[in-house]
Amino acid sequence: MIKDVAVVSLGCDKNRIDTEHMLSYLNKRGYNIINDCDSAEIIIVNTCAFIRSAREEAVDTILEMAEKKKSCKCKKLLVTGCLPQKYSAELFDELPEVDAFFGVNDYDKLVDVIEADDDVRCVCTAGRDRVFAQNRIVTTPRHYAYLSVADGCDNFCTFCTIPSIRGKYRSRSMEDIIDEAKHLIENGVCEIILVAQDVTRYGIDLYGRYALVELLRKLSELDVMWLRLMYCYPELVTDELLNEIATNVKIAKYIDVPMQHYDDGILKLMNRRSDSAQLRCIAEKTKKLGIALRTTFMVGFPTETEEQFRRLCDFARSADIDNIGIFAYSTEDDTPSAKLKPRVPLKVKRQRVRTLGEIHLNNARRRGEKAVGNIVDVLYEDIDYERNMFVGRTQGNAPEIDSVVFFSADFVDVGNVYKVRITDFEDYDLIGEKV
Repeated sequence: MIKDVAVVSLGCDKNRIDTEHMLSYLNKRGYNIINDCDSAEIIIVNTCAFIRSAREEAVDTILEMAEKKKSCKCKKLLVTGCLPQKYSAELFDELPEVDAFFGVNDYDKLVDVIEADDDVRCVCTAGRDRVFAQNRIVTTPRHYAYLSVADGCDNFCTFCTIPSIRGKYRSRSMEDIIDEAKHLIENGVCEIILVAQDVTRYGIDLYGRYALVELLRKLSELDVMWLRLMYCYPELVTDELLNEIATNVKIAKYIDVPMQHYDDGILKLMNRRSDSAQLRCIAEKTKKLGIALRTTFMVGFPTETEEQFRRLCDFARSADIDNIGIFAYSTEDDTPSAKLKPRVPLKVKRQRVRTLGEIHLNNARRRGEKAVGNIVDVLYEDIDYERNMFVGRTQGNAPEIDSVVFFSADFVDVGNVYKVRITDFEDYDLIGEKV
């Protein structure tokens, strides 16, 4: 008998990929994937556990879905992902409403446990390589998809729990990645976004060398419009990689480099392998090569002084980085940074987030002024009904996290690129008309 399954996916794009592989396993075994949790016989919550707020969101969502076992059709509630991988022992007793827990390496066991007669409540394997499903079910819009090149992390930043959840760094083979890319392209994907906990480390464990540029060249031979790079660690952003991005027509002129801070003292305490001089060099080189740079900055790291924060602000102001994500430090009890003192008060952290955000917004407005009158290529994706305008983005913007372009046109097709003349701007976003 076919059963209706609904999946709630929380967290980042890497978690989304896990969800998509999970959906493929379910679909191949005859389960019907639906979006309505109220009508589902089985509900799966795929969780994130990176920081406290993510864990709180996960637990709240689990409890919300548990209520549907009382009032709706749900017969089984399963919890997967980072939360059970790290906290399965605690969750087993604290959430009796959950029928089974699965770790990040065990999605291929999902259906067997669902259909098992015995009471299996916990499957959280440590150190096991993930088994990737063939032809995963993509949940992004048809024209773009994320593609995982590796899992795990060997960087051991002092604030991060990922190595303890995902394990050591493990690259996928080029053959597997290329085969999956071909399948995505055959199904209409024109932009492939390469992700991992550290994309730039690709290949070192498998081939004994850093092989990201080699992988990009092989993927560029496929019929793809854009390849986009996320999560590139600063110390491995080489001139060879930047030149490949700048000159390869198949690669979006964009790179995501999580810098986290600019002060050398804070970077050292974070166990980051780059220093301020390297970060400044990356910002200058990407600007010179016409590559849009995205980064993340963390404020309020333990011991961060006003002077150290000022250095970060000065860098953000002068480097004029295209896209910045700004986060307040979150204390994770089982990380080395949790032992550092003094801690920055929450009120101060929030103020520093606002201050850095204002610097980035002022830079964005100046860039917007300069963009007026220019004609840019825009990938059309959506409609804003309140504005009565189409919504798209340039090569310099990743989906969901970066700014967009609002534009007017008579008719456009989703996934196609159009010439748009910029006529105005609003904070981070541009406004224009199709030419």
